[in-house]
Amino acid sequence: MSAIVKNKEIFRFAYFATILGLCLIGLALLPRISIPLTLSYVCYLMASPLIPFFTKIFRNRNFAIIFLLIVFTVVALIPLFYLLPSLRSEIERVQYYLPRLEGFIQSKFFEIKLFVQNNFGIAIEDIYLQDIIAKVKSFSAKILWNLPTFLANTLEWAFLVPLFLFFLMKDATSFTRILLKITPNSIFERFYHILHELNTKIGDYIFAKFIEASIVGGIITIGLLVLGVKFWVLLGILAGITNIVPYIGPILGAIPALIIVYFENGFGSSFGGVLVLYLIANVIDIAIVFPVMISKIVDLHPIVVVISVIVGSQFFGFVGMIVSVPIAAAIKLVVLEFYKKIYSPL
Repeated sequence: MSAIVKNKEIFRFAYFATILGLCLIGLALLPRISIPLTLSYVCYLMASPLIPFFTKIFRNRNFAIIFLLIVFTVVALIPLFYLLPSLRSEIERVQYYLPRLEGFIQSKFFEIKLFVQNNFGIAIEDIYLQDIIAKVKSFSAKILWNLPTFLANTLEWAFLVPLFLFFLMKDATSFTRILLKITPNSIFERFYHILHELNTKIGDYIFAKFIEASIVGGIITIGLLVLGVKFWVLLGILAGITNIVPYIGPILGAIPALIIVYFENGFGSSFGGVLVLYLIANVIDIAIVFPVMISKIVDLHPIVVVISVIVGSQFFGFVGMIVSVPIAAAIKLVVLEFYKKIYSPL
């Protein structure tokens, strides 16, 4: 009888692992589903604590969910509709601006090359500059080429995210119950604990990074607008997106703005103002936002964060740099659980 029970448990474990594996593979292969689903999941984590409160007010859970869905949709669409026309206009203007900027960079490079050669006797090869320009052109062309696709995806997400969010808020408990039903008895308690911790930590991390990027991007966007810098919407969004990448993100976000300001006005008050703006935004982030929100959630040593970002960029590029930290936190959680199981006293 014990052999039958043991075999049944093995089959349950194989079935459970197969279902989870197929779901993960499906999400990896279908970004048009996984991206809006992830956005919906983050919104769900933000909304779930509010559902009981509004259920008491409306005396009906479905009405509370619909109300929260309308609130999230309005909050998301207002800045989207406001910024998209300006963003599209700026990206179109970039096409005509880049050749001028390229010529300016080349002239400055030759000035530096001549200065170094005359004073230090070191010859700087032109191939380095050409390589950088080629990569920048390729990256810019890719952005412009994919802009219609991005706008189409944004409209698609505007439909799918509220739809997924509604069913997550309505049926999340049922989904969890189904998952736990197929969980083998031998790992039920630990899987439930890991699932709960992952759900909390990764969800909180994504939400915190979203808030952090929004704060930094908002400060930069408003500051560039006040300073009268060209492409202030594009540069502000870029600062928010690059800020998601730990440590090197703020530097990557500041470089384009500083190059544009230097190209327009040289090392004047505008350049100094933009430099101070980026420093203030990142000081606020490093001194206030990051310690309060991110470090407490992730609970990783700074060295581990740096290594995870490097490994993520090595294998998955820019996306890998963004997702590497929550993945490292998840791996740490799983490893600790197995450690407790293996080394716990009998």
